Amino acid sequence: MDIKQYWDNAVSYTEYLRDAGERLGNPKNTQEADYAEYYRLGIQRMNRMWDKYLPNSEQVETFAKKNFNGKILIISEAWCGDASQVIPVVVKFFEQFEIRISYRDQEPSLIDSYLTNGGKSIPIVIFLDENFNEIAHWGPRPKHGTELLEKHKANPAEFSRDQFYVELQTYYAKNRGFDTIGELLELL
Repeated sequence: MDIKQYWDNAVSYTEYLRDAGERLGNPKNTQEADYAEYYRLGIQRMNRMWDKYLPNSEQVETFAKKNFNGKILIISEAWCGDASQVIPVVVKFFEQFEIRISYRDQEPSLIDSYLTNGGKSIPIVIFLDENFNEIAHWGPRPKHGTELLEKHKANPAEFSRDQFYVELQTYYAKNRGFDTIGELLELL
């Protein structure tokens, strides 16, 4: 796989937000129209997380010792609840590096290399060196989010999809990216 071709076709975070707004206001196909509420929530969550997230000083110090000098490619879609909470945190924490976002549904061959339990779950954060070699990847959600999903799947009658979504979004709001960055730093 030539990951550089995906990088070259990917967009900045600013373009990603703009595209989300355009898809919300002027859907190009049935899926975008059907996902309007998810786009609206995604944009709202991304803006809120951008405003609320502050890098943790200990995590900043830990990262300084990692000597990372590469790029970050993220596979995502703006309608994704996990992505709307994760991407602003990643972009803000790693702001001194080049970060690009590849759309999962426009570049499906990329996500096929990063399946989660056979599914095309997003976001996927890929750390690359200067020559576009993969260093590590992470996703689609922090460990606690995965535990909540597994709890729902194990007993949907006791822990409904709605309960799962509420608990997951509450976790993201309270945690404010700390676990996401912590897990990313462990990979580097």
